[in-house]
Amino acid sequence: MRKNIIIFAICLSVIFTLVTGCIDEAESGGISENVTGQQAESALTLYSSNDILYQVSTINALLEGVYDGETDYESLKQHGDFGIGTFSGLDGEMIELDGIVYQIKDDGIAYPVNDSMTTPFAAVTFFDADTEDLITEPMNRSQTEDYLAALMPNRNIMYAIKINGTFDYVRTRSVPKQEKPYPKLVEVTKDQPTFELEQVNGVIVGYWLPSYVEGINVPGYHLHFITEDRTAGGHVLEFGITEGTVGIDNTHRFFMELPKSNEFLDSDLTKDTGSELEQVEK
Repeated sequence: MRKNIIIFAICLSVIFTLVTGCIDEAESGGISENVTGQQAESALTLYSSNDILYQVSTINALLEGVYDGETDYESLKQHGDFGIGTFSGLDGEMIELDGIVYQIKDDGIAYPVNDSMTTPFAAVTFFDADTEDLITEPMNRSQTEDYLAALMPNRNIMYAIKINGTFDYVRTRSVPKQEKPYPKLVEVTKDQPTFELEQVNGVIVGYWLPSYVEGINVPGYHLHFITEDRTAGGHVLEFGITEGTVGIDNTHRFFMELPKSNEFLDSDLTKDTGSELEQVEK
């Protein structure tokens, strides 16, 4: 009998230790921390996927003159090795290719970018082509866009586009750095400098995005160009390509980081800016 009592007491002690341990862990955040850790790991796996378009701010904010950058390029390159955008103060066109960022200023020249420089608007991804094809006959921009459309399996997802080619000509533009108070983008581009590049090899980098991104990004094609020797380029207005290789990266995920500045928070982003965007893109 005494032996049974001792065994029963030991069992109670063990149960009490286990129960109080679980309670202490819950109270101390152990269980919560474990769940949070699992969620963070899952989110990190999703967030670090190559199949994601990472964007800083919105195109409507840029149209309204929100040009001060908060995201530096060291941080931006952690989210993609391929993309387009601009610089703080609207200081030129940005193109990222193979993890290297270039700044095409209003002189049409491509400059190396310091990681500490910032962007008010950019869209990047880790480029991994799902579709590859050859351009074997001369085409202008409109014909090339029709050709690319045939390579896109669905019009409801996003596509990153890379074209390495030989071009008869490429007409590009850039924008000069702005000073406060910042004018709207449509005013800046009225006097934008343009550049004519002839008989040049280079790369077109950009996106085709569905119509539902209106106000967030540029629906349809948004393309930038840089020469093979990485010395010149800009926002693409027109081109004629004779031959080249095409890569298209189907992109199913989207992540956007919004500015925290008062300029962004106080901007009226509810307006229909479709006509302004059309003027800016041409």
